[in-house]
Amino acid sequence: MRSQAPTPDLFRLAAHPVRWQLLANLARSDLQVRELTGLVGQAQSLVSYHLRELRLGRLVSMRRSAADGRDAYYSLDLTRFRELLDEAGGALHPALRLGSSERRRGGGGRKTRVLFLCTGNSSRSQLAEALLRHLMGDAVTVASAGSHPKPVHASAVRVMRERGIDLGGAKSKHLDGFTGRRFDYVITLCDKVREVCPEFPGGPERIHWSIPDPAASAEPDADSYPAFQKTAEEIERRVRFLVEAIEGRDEQEVI
Repeated sequence: MRSQAPTPDLFRLAAHPVRWQLLANLARSDLQVRELTGLVGQAQSLVSYHLRELRLGRLVSMRRSAADGRDAYYSLDLTRFRELLDEAGGALHPALRLGSSERRRGGGGRKTRVLFLCTGNSSRSQLAEALLRHLMGDAVTVASAGSHPKPVHASAVRVMRERGIDLGGAKSKHLDGFTGRRFDYVITLCDKVREVCPEFPGGPERIHWSIPDPAASAEPDADSYPAFQKTAEEIERRVRFLVEAIEGRDEQEVI
């Protein structure tokens, strides 16, 4: 008797060539529709249709740009993609479910250099810097800066303290102090700073994470700390995937 098992959601969502190209590009960086249209070489109407399908499948989300509300950034939920990938493998055979594997850390080679940027360097980029340093230690050289630096926000210090990370001595820095330095990754976490981000020598990989400023997201007179908690959770998810990308890149360089 033949099995009539339903097609896993991942294959249904990702099997179309255009949708796969959209996912492949969004796996690297948050992007706008016009950028995706150019990258996949398809009409905007077709790209918008496939983005809608991916949003209905909860693989992709959309946020209005903080730099220009007429624009929107699309983001891939890598955590959900991994869950669907695990589900799809298990549907075919139990042995194909994803397992955890220990990756090589460090290895004595050149340290990967990462720069995180946002407008004020007061919360988002500080959180990302602290989390990446906490997760990778001496395997990376990591810094953060802002286009208009402000003092590190007390709620950013508090939310990191809950994770066992001390941000009490962190200082905000201007991105001009880093423009002549070489990095492997330059990651913007703010739509506004993406628009003014300078070129860096050596052609680093440019990545954008469209994350709202938690200090500006709360209603007047409301407690903004829940916004910082939500922001820290999102940045931590993204940083953990960045760690895997860095480790995978290091392994390829050794092979």
